[in-house]
Amino acid sequence: MKRLTANPFNDTSIAAGYDAWYSTVGHQADCLEKSLLKKLLERLPTTQSVLDVGCGTGHFTRWFRSFGFKAKGLDCASAMLSEAIRLRRIDLVRGDAQQLPFDNGSFDLVALITTLEFLQEPRRALIEAKRVSRIGLILGTINRSSWVGWKYRQQGGPIWGKARFFTPQELIDLVHEACGDTQGLLWRTTLWPFYQGSLPLPWGGFIGMAVRWASETISESST
Repeated sequence: MKRLTANPFNDTSIAAGYDAWYSTVGHQADCLEKSLLKKLLERLPTTQSVLDVGCGTGHFTRWFRSFGFKAKGLDCASAMLSEAIRLRRIDLVRGDAQQLPFDNGSFDLVALITTLEFLQEPRRALIEAKRVSRIGLILGTINRSSWVGWKYRQQGGPIWGKARFFTPQELIDLVHEACGDTQGLLWRTTLWPFYQGSLPLPWGGFIGMAVRWASETISESST
C-alpha cells in the first residue's frame, strides 16, 4: 500500500502470487504473526468493526472476519484488490492510506499490517487512522533490527527494495508523534526461528502493536 510512481503491488504477476506466500514458505511466520495479533486484539475487547488499511489480497481482512468483526479492506493497488475479489468476495474499497475516504470515527479499530513500510508518509497515515477509529489501532511491521529485516533488505527486489523498516522504538515514537499521548500502547515481537512465541524484545522479526484511545489502558499482562 503506497503512493509511488511505479507501485509494484499494481503488478498483476506479483498480485497473483502474493497470497500463496502465506500458505507456503511464509506459513510459519504467518501463524506466529496471527497468534501475536490475536493476543493484541484481545486487549481491545469491545471491537466490532475493523478497517484493514493496505489490505492487499485481503489475507488479514478475511482473518478479521473469521472473528466475527465487520471488516473492510482498503488498498490503492487495483491489481491486489482484483485478486482479493477473486479469492473471496469481501468488503473492499480502493483508497489512499494517507487520505482515507471515511468520516471521523467510522470504525472501532484500524489495522495497518505490513503497510507503514511502504508509505511515503507513514505519519500522515497514522493521523488518518486515528481520525477514523473510535477505539484504537493494531499495527504490524517488519523490525529493522531483526534477522528478518536484514534478510529482506538483502533480498531487495520490486517489493522489499522499496520498503522502509522500523525498530520498535521508532514505531513507538512515530505513533506518539502522529497520535499524541495514548492511553494504552502494548507491543511484542515474534521471535521465529528462535522461539515459537512473542515477547517484548527489540530484535524480534515482526512487531505487533496495539494502541488504544479510550481511557482504560491496555492490560500489561504477558502476551
